Amino acid sequence: MSRADLGKDPEEVSSMFDGVAKRYDLVNNLLSLGQTKRWRKKVQTIINPTPGMKILDVAAGPGSSSEPLFKAGAHVTSLDFSEGMLAQGRKARPYLKFVKGDALNLPFGENEFDVTTISFGLRNTHDYKKALQEALRVTKVGGRMVIVEFSTPTFAPFRIVYMNYLMKLLPKLARKTSSNPAAYVYLAESIRAWPNQEQLAAEMSGAGWRNPSWVNLTGGVVAVHTAIKGS
Repeated sequence: MSRADLGKDPEEVSSMFDGVAKRYDLVNNLLSLGQTKRWRKKVQTIINPTPGMKILDVAAGPGSSSEPLFKAGAHVTSLDFSEGMLAQGRKARPYLKFVKGDALNLPFGENEFDVTTISFGLRNTHDYKKALQEALRVTKVGGRMVIVEFSTPTFAPFRIVYMNYLMKLLPKLARKTSSNPAAYVYLAESIRAWPNQEQLAAEMSGAGWRNPSWVNLTGGVVAVHTAIKGS
């Protein structure tokens, strides 16, 4: 099975996610030690979806991040560039609106969405700075960006343990549970190479977003970054 590298060639990344699509939700829940659902509840609280709110969920995969937003009454567009993920999503959640598209060239006009969100996907784009700019373009003035991404644990001793887990234990777990365990080696590497909370907030500002801030979950294993589109 295929795996991408830190060059993040779009075709390689897409192929890699095609290979893990069928068991993606199950494996993610196992590898996060059961924290995925708790993280999603916190993200839903931060987004605060309301009936009629237009939300773009970028890199939505099979729609697990979109589902609670849809059930709250929001109009959700679930976008992904992996055919395998889209096929799995349409099968598992046929009530969601799935669209194939690239985070670096979103197939939407300017100022269309109240909220643009991306969960555990910004890290996998070929150019995340461009993805931040594209998200800004399609978000309404006064609208928000909500990024959920693996980040840097704030407590140094735990950070050391966590990074060792990523590079040693996570691939072993993946070999027992995933159809493409090599993909999770890439995921571990990409998490280690990802900017920390302060750095990502600075990049959001650089892309044109205003007032970036973040909330750490599980001691910084995950951070939820938010920002606003100014006039």
